[in-house]
Amino acid sequence: MPTEEISVLDALITVARHRRTILRFVLAGLLLGILLSLLLPARYTATTSILPPAQNVSAGSALLSQLGSLGSVASMAQGSFGLKNPNDLQVAMLQSRTVEDAVIDRFDLMKIYGKRRKSDTRKKLEHNVSIESGAKDGLIRISVTDRDPQRATDMANGYVEEFMKASAHLAVTEASQRRLFFERQLASAKDDLANAEEDLKRTEQKTGLVELDSQARAMIASVAQLRAQIAAKEVQIQGMQAFATGENSDLKVAQEELAALRAQLEKTGASTDQPFIPNGSLQQAGLDYVRKLRDVKYYETIFDLLARQYEVAKVDEARQGAIVQVVDKAVYPDRRSSPKPLYLIPGCIFLGALAGLASAFASAAVTRLKANPAEQARLRTLKGLLSTPGKP
Repeated sequence: MPTEEISVLDALITVARHRRTILRFVLAGLLLGILLSLLLPARYTATTSILPPAQNVSAGSALLSQLGSLGSVASMAQGSFGLKNPNDLQVAMLQSRTVEDAVIDRFDLMKIYGKRRKSDTRKKLEHNVSIESGAKDGLIRISVTDRDPQRATDMANGYVEEFMKASAHLAVTEASQRRLFFERQLASAKDDLANAEEDLKRTEQKTGLVELDSQARAMIASVAQLRAQIAAKEVQIQGMQAFATGENSDLKVAQEELAALRAQLEKTGASTDQPFIPNGSLQQAGLDYVRKLRDVKYYETIFDLLARQYEVAKVDEARQGAIVQVVDKAVYPDRRSSPKPLYLIPGCIFLGALAGLASAFASAAVTRLKANPAEQARLRTLKGLLSTPGKP
């Protein structure tokens, strides 16, 4: 305890003895803080906040009962195409090179930042832009810092506009992903149906219209319906395999249903590759007509099922609203974000006080060393070694 008391008293004595030196450093820190607050260029920050699209459950489920064998496709798509964290996706897209380059070109930032390469300009832009996702409110905030307050405001709002342009052609919501998937399938089915109708028309023109009895027409329609259901089920499984593992229960059920449909088709004497021809004798013209008519009915069924599923996805996509909704547009900042004299000046004063204390204790230590003959001898030895580094 006495040693600690003496050490504290020595420290207080040292501070009191060098109080003028410490005060000079404090005043120097004060002046430095004032000069920095006056000389450093003012920077302004403008912030805009956006609301990402909600990843809710599809509202088109009420229509699925009308879709027959394809009703389960949308149910699987709703679960498979959903995104785990939509905010992370939106932030990643905001930070993408496409959006950054669009902002650079729009505001001519290569010239403003004085950079020759776009990659360097991109790094400078990333340093001046902050994109944060709110964990509580779910909003994404984009803050842009610049020396010009008006440019900071325009860049913050322009960042959102360029992001909306870039994401307009991307399917980022679960409904838009389903819509895009069925849109591609529907376009292919439409082309197949048009080709089948043209083939049937050419056959009719070549052979003349062939009237089939009601039994033959019913059998052809039945087999065509089965083959269309098989094709629809294959489309469903294809979509599921892109997002589900082989152990997925829905995928296993779909595969079992596909096997049952194929077995039912085999019982009719037809297959997915060969046309069904009813027993009996038909002329070659009638045989050709049956084949073409079968193809038309088949592709009509496929097109009808995919078209209704596509409409469900479009309804869901429309309900989810715009890809991005702007909650707060960036406004002209009425005060600078840096430098802040309220923090800069006290910080410089604190650093000045630390420097003054360090100088005071260093001076006291040197004084004690000079007053001790033994320490002086050791100091001379140290100086000699430092002056002749080559000697051991």
